[in-house]
Amino acid sequence: MMKNRLKNISFAIAILCFMSFKPLTNDELFSVTTDPCHSVNSTFQEGEELTYKLYYNWNAAWFSAGEVVFKVQDEGSQYHVSAEGHTYRSYEWFYKVHDYYDTYLDKSSMLPIVSQRNVAEGKYRLYDKIVFNQDQHQATTYRGKTKETTQKTVYDTKECMHDILSVIYYIRNIDTEKTTKDSKIPIKIFMDGEVFPLSVKYKGKQNYVALHQMGHYNTIKLSPQVINGRVFKDGSEVNIYASDDANKIPLMIESPLSVGSLKAVLKSYKGLRFPFTAKVD
Repeated sequence: MMKNRLKNISFAIAILCFMSFKPLTNDELFSVTTDPCHSVNSTFQEGEELTYKLYYNWNAAWFSAGEVVFKVQDEGSQYHVSAEGHTYRSYEWFYKVHDYYDTYLDKSSMLPIVSQRNVAEGKYRLYDKIVFNQDQHQATTYRGKTKETTQKTVYDTKECMHDILSVIYYIRNIDTEKTTKDSKIPIKIFMDGEVFPLSVKYKGKQNYVALHQMGHYNTIKLSPQVINGRVFKDGSEVNIYASDDANKIPLMIESPLSVGSLKAVLKSYKGLRFPFTAKVD
């Protein structure tokens, strides 16, 4: 039973719950129109580093389970964005998680060019590399237990695609000042050989969110709908609180699960592009 709960922790490490939006129905309407093939970076810069502490709640008790670190590097015409997540050593004797995510973004479109995932969770191993041809709307995957045992597959995506890491930076660059409360923002992600049409709801501003030992912040609130079943309870809602300033960095993410709940809280930051004016004390 505990091992299953720690697998839920690895789920949170896998990009702070962004990979669990609810797929849309064909007739769902959006109140926000975005260009799926082009976005301008107005929020982050080279050298940005965000560290989050992950907490798991079980039987009304919270315990710290692990951390995930996001980094941005400038590589000429591309941004190299990465995330590394791991459980703390005190839990590794039972169930060890150490996951790496790397994505190279085209600066002119903010779309992924190459995406790599290297997953180690208990005895489970996965290496997954995706090469995107955004002009031809194709994705070529190299997938296997290790880099040396991958199999190549080519997929037609039919549209421009994000991956589970690029979508975080895409969301940060949406102009929420021109977005009304309860508007739905469309996103499409390619992952595990499938195209996922997704949405996230903008729920407006929420003042004075408190972070442990980090102070109080003015925030904007986003809520991706989630898939009911093995991980989430029916009617579950993930809440994401991002800084209400020019950086729009995620500050806290709350995610109920089928057993317990998870919370990711900003632990430290550096290299922000703009002054951190969302902090109010």
